[in-house]
Amino acid sequence: MRLSDFDYFLPKELIAQHPLKRRDGCRLMVVERKTEKIVHARFSDFLNYINPPDMLVLNDTKVIPARILGRKKSTFGRVDVLLSRKLNEKEYEVLVKPALRIGQEIIFNNGSVSAVFKEGRILEFRRPLSMKRLEKIGVMPLPPYIKRLPGKSDEKQYQTVYARKQGAIASPTAGLHFTKRILEKIKAKGAAVSCITLHVGTGTFKPVKCEDIREHKMDTEEYIVSGNVAGKLRGIKENAGKVFACGTTTARALEAVGKNVGRRTSNIYRGFTDIFIYPGYKFNVVDCLLTNFHLPKTTLFMLVSAFAGREFIMRAYDEAIKEKYRFYSYGDAMLII
Repeated sequence: MRLSDFDYFLPKELIAQHPLKRRDGCRLMVVERKTEKIVHARFSDFLNYINPPDMLVLNDTKVIPARILGRKKSTFGRVDVLLSRKLNEKEYEVLVKPALRIGQEIIFNNGSVSAVFKEGRILEFRRPLSMKRLEKIGVMPLPPYIKRLPGKSDEKQYQTVYARKQGAIASPTAGLHFTKRILEKIKAKGAAVSCITLHVGTGTFKPVKCEDIREHKMDTEEYIVSGNVAGKLRGIKENAGKVFACGTTTARALEAVGKNVGRRTSNIYRGFTDIFIYPGYKFNVVDCLLTNFHLPKTTLFMLVSAFAGREFIMRAYDEAIKEKYRFYSYGDAMLII
């Protein structure tokens, strides 16, 4: 399939720059695959679509303050660092702007923290970078299309209410709309709510540059699915229930386990997945998908196109633009059933 098949035009004014004051205050587009019907609703209406013995699966990864603003020690020029993957207590794979020379030293927080740039886009800190220290010098790594520096409100609003396990550089944003109250209402109906983990890294956002998308290679991302959750998933399927995946990261983790990616250790499915889902893929675990509206030509947009059909998703996106839905991380939601 061609990269140009996943392009569309989006007016800039529809790109959400700020979170809504109420998490559940967004709009919800419900996309019905069998009938190709599109329904406009509110996020609270999600409750109408999930019933026992269905199961909602959430990604409980927690965003770390992975963006660090520093200066070159030699020139005092500004440097913007994104910690993309932890290698050990001192070393991280990083993305940096502007480009650095091998051996160049960077200082942070007025020199209280320093690091050296090494070959392979690795930044080695002089001392172990504890989470406590990182929280002092780092900020929330908002997506690049949000044209402002992160503020205090982002520290709370860019995390899901169920975020528990630190390790992501971006939020699994489909879950930002959930409140604890809505989750309790889902449980009160008798539907199950469970968590898995996929630490969102650069692989999720790695741009597709090859015209034949099948040549694109995803970077690996770590996932963890407990044996308990895996057992519940099997039970849901055996009882004709539906598995609702909250977000593309949750969907990728579930499909990775479904295809036996990784290894079974101590009652935990744990591993690294580079699964790339695009039209033609047959879903093995996920029955319904809650997601946001994604950037064109991205692996995220390709995944939802695989789930609902490219032509139908294109029509749904045209409808969303016409109805002025808010797009991307702080935007509105889509439920594909």
